[in-house]
Amino acid sequence: MRELRIKMLAGVFVVAGVLSWAGARLWNAVGTLPSVPLAAPVVLALIAVVLLATALSLRARLRAQRDRQPGAKGVDPLMAARAVVFGQASALVAALVAGMYGGTGAFLLESLDIPARRDQAVYAGFSVLAGIAVIAAAFFLERVCKLPEDEDNNAGTAPA
Repeated sequence: MRELRIKMLAGVFVVAGVLSWAGARLWNAVGTLPSVPLAAPVVLALIAVVLLATALSLRARLRAQRDRQPGAKGVDPLMAARAVVFGQASALVAALVAGMYGGTGAFLLESLDIPARRDQAVYAGFSVLAGIAVIAAAFFLERVCKLPEDEDNNAGTAPA
């Protein structure tokens, strides 16, 4: 499984932001710009909390297993792999959504004197922050589930 790359997530964020900003300008010129839903930052924050809770739970279980504590519940490798895949997928979607709302929010900054647009810009800003929280939680989860590096330089060869 490949690790998350911050450059790729930043690229998705920037491309989505630029396209969203251009789309918002075009949409506003043609008609009424759709609103940023209040649920957007809430849902992203909820995903960040789930990822963080999963990472903290797995970290505690792995630490207990490593310290050989009596009654320690082990971690199923397939479950850990699924958690990492969920984190990676969430980070990609969060980068896309945060970029989209970031571009829309940047467009809305031009008209902060209108109360409705100001509220939409605030919702967009919170959505970007919540998206960044999802990405940070995904990186933490990936770090928790990462296997330790082999201390042998001759990995894959049988001892003589």
